[in-house]
Amino acid sequence: MTPQALTHPRPSHLESLVRLGKPKVVSMIVFTAIIGMLLATPGPPPPSLVAFAALGIWLVASSAAALNCLIERRLDQLMARTRARPLVRDEVARAEAIAYIAATGVAGLAILLLRVNALTMWLTAATFLGYAVIYTLVLKPLTPQNIVIGGASGAMPPVLGWAAATGTVSPEALLLFLIIFVWTPPHFWALALYRCGEYARAGIPMLPVTHGAAMTRQFILLYSIALMAVSLLPFVAGSSGLVYLACAVLLGAMFVGHAWRLNRDPRDAVAMRAFRFSITYLAALFAALLLDHYLRLL
Repeated sequence: MTPQALTHPRPSHLESLVRLGKPKVVSMIVFTAIIGMLLATPGPPPPSLVAFAALGIWLVASSAAALNCLIERRLDQLMARTRARPLVRDEVARAEAIAYIAATGVAGLAILLLRVNALTMWLTAATFLGYAVIYTLVLKPLTPQNIVIGGASGAMPPVLGWAAATGTVSPEALLLFLIIFVWTPPHFWALALYRCGEYARAGIPMLPVTHGAAMTRQFILLYSIALMAVSLLPFVAGSSGLVYLACAVLLGAMFVGHAWRLNRDPRDAVAMRAFRFSITYLAALFAALLLDHYLRLL
């Protein structure tokens, strides 16, 4: 056995199956869905409802992520960011991946229907189709606006959580959707700047590939300013208070600051710092919403 093999042992089959469902991405989806559930009710919803909703959404999101990997297996081979995925490395067979997609998808939808409510099940199914089919098969290979339009699927988790807790979709839930919808383009475009050459070789028309890095950086800055404005809407609508407002202003200013530096400094390291901060931003913003929600109940 080579020293490299000793340092990087081949993962177990179970580990490969888990990675097929992109657990890091799915964990953020479930986090924002749970936040949506907690914000939807004056007090904490029943723990069993939270658990079943989180499990169902996790399973369906994992199914969608695995289907994305299956559809994009050839493209994933061409990009350093994705060439270590289980299907690319033949850690999981195609038939196993199909079985995983079917089992997790059906189980997740069944849990949502039987233990949560039908609205959440249908909205989650629509989100699955929006991401795994419309975005992956139609939008991503055809238009540089792929992430703008396709971002609607990624913005659905707090709406799913709200529907799980209340059986309805209220304007407050749509504000949460709007925040993630506007957050998504600058988040992914920062990564696309860093990986521009790989997207070009793979033939994926991301914005920096089709319109250049300079225009992409300008769009990131514009979207960041729009995001800061949109993030204030929960306070304007009266669904959050001063604690959230202070956090939203601070986090928004930091987000715009990263975008401003990226607009003036084209280095890859600056793009990656902006990308990484965008993840921190979203988690912190939703945590601030939750903190503010419970402080207002005291």
